Amino acid sequence: MKKFSGFPSRQTYTPLPGLFFTEVLPEIQDISELKTTLWLFWAIQRKKGYPRFVSAGELSAETTLVRAVGGQDELRQGLALAVDRGTVLRLGVQQDGRKQDLYFLNTAADSEALLRVESGEISLGALPHKEPASAVETPSIFSLYEQNIGVLTPLIAEQLKEAEKLYPVSWIEDAFREAAELNKRSWRYISRILERWATEGRKHGEPGRYS
Repeated sequence: MKKFSGFPSRQTYTPLPGLFFTEVLPEIQDISELKTTLWLFWAIQRKKGYPRFVSAGELSAETTLVRAVGGQDELRQGLALAVDRGTVLRLGVQQDGRKQDLYFLNTAADSEALLRVESGEISLGALPHKEPASAVETPSIFSLYEQNIGVLTPLIAEQLKEAEKLYPVSWIEDAFREAAELNKRSWRYISRILERWATEGRKHGEPGRYS
């Protein structure tokens, strides 16, 4: 577990209703619901304008949130549980042939705003399309080097940057993995693996000379 270094003196705060701690929190049993609910409070209160809400697309594109709950399925589960509990409100809308759920906090003001949206009194405008995030972030080539070989030097960093331009990410990850399995922990060995694959092709059918 990575130890947290502490909160700085100057920072922003996200207010939470007192009833959340006395009535909602004691009833939450699912960790994905808890994490998703807390994220919704934070995300919605950062919004500007009226009404304030977050879309399912925005939530699914938040890498930190998706990783925290364990994946897209867990995020959907957390949202469904929060809606069932009544902590947040959900509104389904359709724009450009695409259906999307919007999430509001279940406050008196937001409940009224949601009704005004449903009646057509308020227009939400165009909703941005977001690509879903992965629960597992792809490590950078520099992270792979530091995890498998050691401290970066300026010369090695330049070589790694060049390798990123020449080879696909999956090749680089597999080359590091193969070198680690053979206990050949050097960039020279890994670069030779990549050069060989580019010339001769991968064993599982990729063509040589990657473009």
